[in-house]
Amino acid sequence: MNQMVVAVATHKPYKMPGDPIYLPLHVGAGLHPDILPNMQGDNTGDNISTLNASYSELTGLYWLWKNCDAHYKGLVHYRRLLGSADKTRQRQKDPYERLVDGPELLSLLSDRDVVLAKRRNYYIETVYDHYSHTLDGSQLDKTRSVIEGSCPEYLSAWDNLMKSTRVHVFNMFVMPSTLFDAYCAWLFPLLGELGQRIGTSDMDPFAARWPGRVSERMLDPWLVTNGISYAELPVVSPESVDWLKKGSSFLAAKFLGKKYERSF
Repeated sequence: MNQMVVAVATHKPYKMPGDPIYLPLHVGAGLHPDILPNMQGDNTGDNISTLNASYSELTGLYWLWKNCDAHYKGLVHYRRLLGSADKTRQRQKDPYERLVDGPELLSLLSDRDVVLAKRRNYYIETVYDHYSHTLDGSQLDKTRSVIEGSCPEYLSAWDNLMKSTRVHVFNMFVMPSTLFDAYCAWLFPLLGELGQRIGTSDMDPFAARWPGRVSERMLDPWLVTNGISYAELPVVSPESVDWLKKGSSFLAAKFLGKKYERSF
């Protein structure tokens, strides 16, 4: 059994971190097995790989839950990775030199339950309002209804998150396998039930990826309700971020009603 496996979800060829804790994982391999034939795919064993067009990185999360027996399990993305908390390493020019490694993660997990990407702060609007301005807010209303019916003990934490301006997003974290598996066992049935209430026949490919987006808002209520402690790490992107485009799209959504049409 490996002590720690952090999968790097990717759907295309891309440079991968060099530390041995990282496992390059081809998500959606069941749909496009020819793209990365020599990489571990999420289409082996018990899997939902063919749902990748809507579930995005969650097909990799599911694969880890069902097929990885490491003591610690985690998920990051090819263009969003967890950085080191070490200030010296944060100043490295090469983004791959700024990434967290196995020893640092083990140290953080020695006194915290999980490690997460640093929370995003929307500042001028709530988590609910931001989602409603940029995407389809009714999806969050239906999520609340599913939580109320299936696990009402999480409802207070959900409502508090919706009124907050801060949220952990990206579905990026590292956890002991017991917590990782418990989270997945809670998350995926709720998403399955939610899928019965949200029609996708009239959605374009971008909008159809709602399960991945909604699930990002489900992590914090699970953490809070279960009293799970966490450490936060910065997000490192190997690619430059167009903050002007990102910021202008955010403001256009809030003040002009222009929904997002692509990821940033």
